[in-house]
Amino acid sequence: MKVVGVLILVLAVGFPSGNASSEMLSPLSMSANDSRVRWEGLAIVVNRQNPTSNISLAQLRALFLGERKWWSKRHRVVLSAMRRGTPERASVLRIVYKMDERDLNNYFLYQVFKGDAPFPPVILRTPADVRKFVGTTPGAVGYLRASDVDDSVKVVRVNGLLPDDDGYPMRLRARLP
Repeated sequence: MKVVGVLILVLAVGFPSGNASSEMLSPLSMSANDSRVRWEGLAIVVNRQNPTSNISLAQLRALFLGERKWWSKRHRVVLSAMRRGTPERASVLRIVYKMDERDLNNYFLYQVFKGDAPFPPVILRTPADVRKFVGTTPGAVGYLRASDVDDSVKVVRVNGLLPDDDGYPMRLRARLP
């Protein structure tokens, strides 16, 4: 009986059925034009007056963790973030911070305890709020779905790539039409 159970388990693991196999694909292994799942880039946006046009993922992480506090033109980095529970925030937590919500809260609390408290991100409710805040705040940086970007903010390349480029490191599922 154990042999039959093991055989069924091996077959079930070896041959996923239905949509299960497409659920397991990551955005990095799929092209932007894949018809099974639609992905869109998560743009890093800054104030239009910011001269920065390209940033590495490691530099972006340093900005968001408060390790880098100043832009090149002596403007303080002002972080903005979407509210908890949004897909945009979940993607940034996973890709940029490499933490979950609890670990991020503990990180900022520990920084306060050490006396090296970075300014925590300004939490904003909607993409329109992010655009308005970043567009009117010198030194501000935030993130938006590529489809939510307008002319009020400037999109920064990440690792030399824009959100619609193949290989862009920050993707999330596109909204349903």
